[in-house]
Amino acid sequence: MNIAVIPARGGSKRIPRKNIKNFFGKPMIAWSIEIAIASKLFDQIIVSTDDLEIAEVAKNYGAEVPFLRPADLSNDYTGTTEVIAHATQWLIDQGLSISTICCIYATAPFVQVIDLIKGLQALESGSWSYAFSATDFAAPIFRAFTENPEGGIDMFFPDHFLTRSQDLPRTLHDAGQFYWGLPSAWLEGKRIFDRHSLPILIPRWCVQDIDNEEDWIRAEMIAPMIISR
Repeated sequence: MNIAVIPARGGSKRIPRKNIKNFFGKPMIAWSIEIAIASKLFDQIIVSTDDLEIAEVAKNYGAEVPFLRPADLSNDYTGTTEVIAHATQWLIDQGLSISTICCIYATAPFVQVIDLIKGLQALESGSWSYAFSATDFAAPIFRAFTENPEGGIDMFFPDHFLTRSQDLPRTLHDAGQFYWGLPSAWLEGKRIFDRHSLPILIPRWCVQDIDNEEDWIRAEMIAPMIISR
C-alpha cells in the first residue's frame, strides 16, 4: 500500500490557523488533500493532526483522520520525521502492509501530480530511502554574505569573491512540498537530506514556503498562474 500522510497541527503561531485558512477559495489543507486524491497514487490519505477543527475540514475534503496526534508530537519543536514515524507505526499496528509513505505538507498548494508520480518512480528506482521535492537557489550560495556586528558584511565563502557564477556548482534546497519514504526510513528516523535520498527537481516558480504573512501574500499572487480551479 502507498499511504499519504499530511501533517497539520493546530498551533501555528506566525499565521494563526494557517492549515485551514482560506487560500484561493478553499481551506489551505484542501489543496494538498485534493492533489493526493487526483494523483490516484494512494490507497489511503491520512491527516495527522491534534486539532478537531482541522480534522473535520480534512474529512470534508476526502481525507481520513483515524487518530488524533498526541500532544508531545504537536509542539513547536517536533520534527516532520517524528510525526510521520508516529503515523507509520500506527498504520503498521493496524496490520497494514505498507510499501511507501508520502508526507505531503498541508501548506503546499502548488504540488503537481506529475511531481508526485516522479517521486514514487524515483524512490522505486533503486536502493533509496527517500525521494523529495527540491529546487535550485535563485542566487549562488557561494557568493552569500552576512551582516556583522559592526554593520558591515562578511562573506561565507570569501575565496569565491572573484569566481564567476557559471563556474560555481549548482546548489539545491528543500522545496517543502512532499517526501516519499520507505516505512523503515521513517521509523528509523533517517535524515532526509543525505546520500540515501533523491531530489525531485521542481521549477523555482512553483515553489513557495508559507511560513509568515509575506509568504502568504506572495503565494496568493502566484496562485492564479499555477492553480487551475
